[in-house]
Amino acid sequence: MKRRDFLGRGLLSGLALSIPSWAQADAGSYASFRAGLRRHPQLAALRGTEQEMLSGRARIHGKWPQALRGSFFRNGPARFERAGERLEHWFDGDGMVHAWRMADGQVQHQASMVRTHKYLAEAEAGRLLYPGFGTWLARRPFANNDTLNSANTNAVPHAGRLYALWEGGSATEIDPHSLATRGIKTWREDLAALPFSAHPKVDAGGRLWNFGALPGSNKLVQWRIEADGSLGKVAVLPVADVAMLHDFAITERYLVFLLPPFSLHPAEQTSFLDQHHWQPERPMRILVVDKADFTLKHSLEMPAAMVFHLGNAFEDGQHIRLDACLYRDARVLDEMRAHMRGEISPTPSKARTVLLDLDLARGTVSEQLLLEDGEFPRVADHDIGRRHRRLYLLGESGRNPVGMGSVLSVDLDSGRRDEYVFGPDWLVEEHVPVARPDGRGLWLLGPAFDLARQQTVLNVFDAARISAGPLAQARLPYAAPLGFHGNFLKA
Repeated sequence: MKRRDFLGRGLLSGLALSIPSWAQADAGSYASFRAGLRRHPQLAALRGTEQEMLSGRARIHGKWPQALRGSFFRNGPARFERAGERLEHWFDGDGMVHAWRMADGQVQHQASMVRTHKYLAEAEAGRLLYPGFGTWLARRPFANNDTLNSANTNAVPHAGRLYALWEGGSATEIDPHSLATRGIKTWREDLAALPFSAHPKVDAGGRLWNFGALPGSNKLVQWRIEADGSLGKVAVLPVADVAMLHDFAITERYLVFLLPPFSLHPAEQTSFLDQHHWQPERPMRILVVDKADFTLKHSLEMPAAMVFHLGNAFEDGQHIRLDACLYRDARVLDEMRAHMRGEISPTPSKARTVLLDLDLARGTVSEQLLLEDGEFPRVADHDIGRRHRRLYLLGESGRNPVGMGSVLSVDLDSGRRDEYVFGPDWLVEEHVPVARPDGRGLWLLGPAFDLARQQTVLNVFDAARISAGPLAQARLPYAAPLGFHGNFLKA
């Protein structure tokens, strides 16, 4: 399988040959963000950092569970500015991997910038050089996807290794102890620079499943990594009009993809985001792919919706049940860009959380509303691809205009909502269910940014009693850049 077969018609490969070296970024975002920060102090969480590393011991409030031992890895965009210029979208910042180390009721935090090709080149030049998802900038030509790889979306431990993941390029391997960057992970030489997306799923047998979207190529790469970390299978599925695709779900037999109705119009001197055109008259497509041979088994349609994140999926006879957080349209992408300029929407977009019923025999899709809000859905690791009862999310209650304000669970059988509201002076990040070592339930673990004190706090909840509040909080003496996604690795 030749690499040119994957990238020959890809969007990035075409642009790599035609970037005008004189193209400039809009330096106005730097000044407008500072002006906006004076009006909207909530935006302080998106300032980013110029530090390469962070390290500190957290002060414990409450009683941290002694049995909660291990490392909680997270990742997110952290560096947005150089030489008086600011990137124009939150998704474009250079990645910083965090490790919260827990042992004997104490918590230590460390974080390190991922030293990607992009990060090192821009550090040496002292200025921004490359385009991103929502930023048009081209001061230096790029060879392939990994020239632009910011490794900024997820931190995934698997088979004794730790990977920093991004949407559009290779996994970047990180030393799980020092957080030093080991470099690009190439599963096989002819697969170099192929997208390895930021939302892999690990099944009960330890196999890791993933995909990579190739916008503009009508191709979707599918990956299976064995439990020992070796490459199991990779294949390309022809899919018309592949555009932005962030997440997917697995069941016992299938991979499930939801494709929002974008049309892609490549153009020079235009960001990748601006090449996406929302088509509300078109349906959202649902693809059901066989895990055994990576062939398309079913294609279904539902009304247009925007989606970042899926919760979980499982089979029920000839049906697949699937959790998803759906937006009415794609306006949320531009709202995130506005935040980077210091602007806030008075009516921010919000997702509704639904349970989709994919009837494979009839080829139909029905929708059950679970919550009027919700984002960053997670399930317990042992439930991935299987029937689950509870979904854990962030909620809109008490939110401020920049981010989420609560942590909650919803019972899929009863519809019961169990929620803890932090309030408008907090920005709450993804919280992850962690199994107790004695098998008696779950903890819910995740950070939140205290806007009033400009500090980051790690929370641990009893996942069965979220509304009772955190069992304990580990407070840092500083603010850590916001993260997107992460995973816990037990000691």
